[in-house]
Amino acid sequence: MPKQLTADQKRALAARVNYYRELGIYDFYRREVDVARAPSPAEDDRELGAIITAPAVDLFAPQLPERAAADTSEALRIIRHDLGDCTRCKLHKLGRKQIVFGVGDPKAELMFVGEGPGADEDEQGEPFVGRAGQLLNKMIEAMGLNRRQVYIANVVKCRPPGNRTPERDETETCSPFLLRQIETIRPRAIVALGAVAAKALLQINASMGELRGRTYDFRGSRLFVTYHPAYLLRDPRQKGETWKDLQQVMKFLGLQAPKRSD
Repeated sequence: MPKQLTADQKRALAARVNYYRELGIYDFYRREVDVARAPSPAEDDRELGAIITAPAVDLFAPQLPERAAADTSEALRIIRHDLGDCTRCKLHKLGRKQIVFGVGDPKAELMFVGEGPGADEDEQGEPFVGRAGQLLNKMIEAMGLNRRQVYIANVVKCRPPGNRTPERDETETCSPFLLRQIETIRPRAIVALGAVAAKALLQINASMGELRGRTYDFRGSRLFVTYHPAYLLRDPRQKGETWKDLQQVMKFLGLQAPKRSD
């Protein structure tokens, strides 16, 4: 009978699996263990390594194919090709029409990350094209930019049924592709739109009140948190607070809001 893992071993195993997922490695293989004898006490500390191992690759060599790309646009195409017609989580069989990868300037200094595609996005294959997307466009324009100058993506690439919140296994399966997009684009600033996106990126469980008003160092970028445009459509009173968040981003990037004409 397999030996039960201790709580510390379970945490170590989860951390290792998450590390490999961030590298884009999803397939794992069980190492054959000699069950004819019990492990000695000295071997017991190494038991975690016998439970699960990564594919036969050199972890110190470049693992991600996009790193050999000639430019950022090609690198994003490689990531999209690697994603394929994804069936890695259950969302592919829960009514999604197509994968919604991301859109915008592959060399953008500013990146917006949302939760997941809605019905309009699932129909058109582009993030933030519905009512929430129209509001996001206005937010971007208020910052002195336009949609073509930023990059927009979501934590999950497939629409959850009924626009429900993505479940943990779905975000954990899909977020490595988002991290690869971020690493490829290398934006100076990232704006997480809503608590789901913020918690998925930062790997912390906190309220919007705790997440907002702070900046976070994130993979070479500065990460900011604000409300999701869909939430602002439900509660317009928070638009003022959102503008405060965006002004923080503008200050960091050295952006000036366009002057209003009379």
